[in-house]
Formats: sequence, C-alpha cells, structure tokens
Amino acid sequence: MITSEPVIKVALLQNSRQAKVLLNGTYPPFSGQEAKTQINASSGENGTVILRDRDERIVVQKNEIELIPADRANDFFSLSDIRIGIRFHWERLQTLSFRGGILFSPNQDGTISVFNLIGLEDYLSSVISSEMSAGAPPEFLKVQAVTARSWLVAMLEKKKTPRAVQGGGENEILVWQDVNDHEGFDVCADDHCQRYQGIARIISENVARAINDTRGLFLTHEGRICDARYSKCCGGRTEVFATAWENAHFPYLAGISDSDSDSESSPLATEAHVKSWLLSNPEAYCNTTDESLLGQILPSFDLETKNFYRWQVVYTAQELTAILREKSGIDFGALKRIEALERGPSGRISRLKIEGTRRTVTVGKELEIRRWLSPTHLLSSAFVVSARHDAAGDISHLTLDGGGWGHGVGLCQIGAAVMAARGFKSEDILAHYFRGAVLKKLY
Repeated sequence: MITSEPVIKVALLQNSRQAKVLLNGTYPPFSGQEAKTQINASSGENGTVILRDRDERIVVQKNEIELIPADRANDFFSLSDIRIGIRFHWERLQTLSFRGGILFSPNQDGTISVFNLIGLEDYLSSVISSEMSAGAPPEFLKVQAVTARSWLVAMLEKKKTPRAVQGGGENEILVWQDVNDHEGFDVCADDHCQRYQGIARIISENVARAINDTRGLFLTHEGRICDARYSKCCGGRTEVFATAWENAHFPYLAGISDSDSDSESSPLATEAHVKSWLLSNPEAYCNTTDESLLGQILPSFDLETKNFYRWQVVYTAQELTAILREKSGIDFGALKRIEALERGPSGRISRLKIEGTRRTVTVGKELEIRRWLSPTHLLSSAFVVSARHDAAGDISHLTLDGGGWGHGVGLCQIGAAVMAARGFKSEDILAHYFRGAVLKKLY
C-alpha cells in the first residue's frame, strides 16, 4: 500500500493537431509578467513539440515539454476544446482550467497530447465537484472522496499487471474498457475514468472540507486498497464486477438491495423476475424524483437526464437495425430476436444475443451492449425487450424497458446522496455499498 500522496498524470487532450493554452501565472520559461499568457502547442520535426507565444514566435522546442507553475496554490492554466461526455448524449467541447503542471508530448502520427500533472488530493477536489454537484450533502461528498480516491490508487496498482484477455470470435464479441487500456498516463479526464473538469467546478467549501476530512483515507479489504467502482443510479440493486469487466470477484462489490432492508436482496434469477422488477417501481434509496434534492446532487448537464430509475426506449425495427449497423459494423439483416443470455444480480445484461436474417452475434459486456443499442449509450444494460409485429409477422417495433443509470457496480451515487440527506454518516453509507470493506488512513 502507498504511504504518501501520489502525483497523477491525467490526459486532457489526446492526438490533437494543436493545443491552445492560456497561462494564468508564471510557468517558466514563460515569465508571467503579463496577467495572462497565450501559448500554442503543435508538433515539430523529428518527434518534437513546439510552443509558440501569441505572436507565433517559437519559445521552446523539445521532445517533451513540461511546464511547472511557480505558485502551485494560485497559478492555473486554461485549455480549449476539451471534449467531455465522449459518445454520451451530453458530449460537448469546453474550455477548462486546471492547477498543477502541464506536459506536452508528441505522437508518432504528428499530433500531440496534453497532460495535467497534479497531486491526488487536488485532483479529487475537481473530480468530486465534476461527478456530482458541490452543493450535495457533506456526508455524501466524503463518501465520494473516499470512493474515488480508493478506485484511482487501486487502478494505479492494476496498471502494473497484464491486461485481462478479452473474449471474442466470429459470432461473439466481449469487450470492456478499463485503465489498462491507457498507455503513458494514469487516467483520462472523461466519464469512463473519472469525470475531471478542472477548478471551475470547485465552487463549494464543502468539497474542500470533504477532501481534508478524508485525506489519505481508503477503502481496504484483506490488506489491499479496494477497486471501489461507482455509477449514477443502480436502479434499486447494485451489480457485480464481472458483469461490466473481466471475470473477477470482489466480495466488497456484491449485488445488494439499495434499500433499508435486505429482504429483496436476492439476485434477479429469471427473466420473469427481471421483467417484473423493471416494470415495477420498487422502493430504493436511488428511487427519487425530488427535483430539489436532485438539483443539489447532480451537475447541470446530468440534470438533462430525467427518467433514470426506470426508463423506456422505443425503436422501429428499421431504426434499431440502422443503429446496430453503424455502432457494430455488422449487417444483421432484418431483426428476428434479441435475447439476454447472461445477467447479473441487478438485471444488467453481460451477454446479449442479437439474431438477424443475415448474422447472429453475441455481444458483451455491459457498456458495449449499451453502445450497440443506442445512437449514444443506453442508460444501462438492465432492460427487457418486447417486440410488436406487423401483419406479415415481421418485427415492426421494439421496446426496451430498463432501470438504472450506469454499470451499477459499487457505490450508487444518487442512492448514497439520498442516504446522506436522510442523516446517514459517511462510514455507514460506505459500509452499505462496500460490504466487508475497512476504512484505513494510509497518509
């Protein structure tokens, strides 16, 4: 286990032709005599990076360029055209500001990548405020701090081990995305790692207090830092790790009922049980429509998603066929059947069989299923499919009735925030979602 705060290398821009950066402070060799200094980065000859000033004069050209602020507490930089929410329905370009150092690196294809070098605790201040609203209940912010800190450091350790082999074949595609997919940096700034949107999101003393109160505090299990996953809304039951990623088991990531009682904690074992569950509206911490509370919890762009505990998507057969062709690259022909082959305890599908007149393919895991069946992403893979047929007996429409938002593994963020609003302490919330995990201060 670690004994001191690590420095995190975060990818902000990858494989970009240029990067526009505004320095607010002194970043040698830029003197900072002006209040703000505009620099432009691009690739040069022989695998170099070139930094130019606002007058397009070359200031420095090297194989790799690192700018470290003179005043780490107050200096910051702003970077244009950062893409957030990649391939989600809230995808957009933003200019974001960050503390810490800047690293410019060349790529073999003539592009450059830009990284942020920042201490873990400062990084977490932004992550917490980016993932959820900084006005969320203080005990929830502590929960998010401990969970995000544990996940990241566990991932740094995981990157030292070989990447799990992903399944596949002519008629079966099983893929997932994890940190071992990243080479040359620790995490990216987008949702599939941790949402990291810089200092503009740090707007509440509650966040700073949550970081300070939990500094160096981790979830542990049997002497190791927990791979503490989290998502927006479990839909009433949390999911197990193997549904979304490699076939590994972690006792602290068990499928549990997100409620006051474990009386409904048994897995959704049959398709009939899953259908009954998803077509009902069972009580759960994350089952809330309280707009005032959600406004305290969710960032503005997440508030654009209205129905997340239970949701419905309706396609014509032609619409879904076109989506599948575009997202998978496979021409299934006319759709005949969509069937869940494997589900986790929350009802999320890990293997989905899609049968058409031209091809039949099984796809997984959780996120890949969500990608294939939507122009962006389905909210989750916990859904059941019903079909309408035309007079000829062919499928005319397909309805997906689903529940939850995200992979559902580990911490349910909305459920945890509701628990905090009801008076639960952070340690009790963590104990609810991470069964058997032990809190331990490591620095």
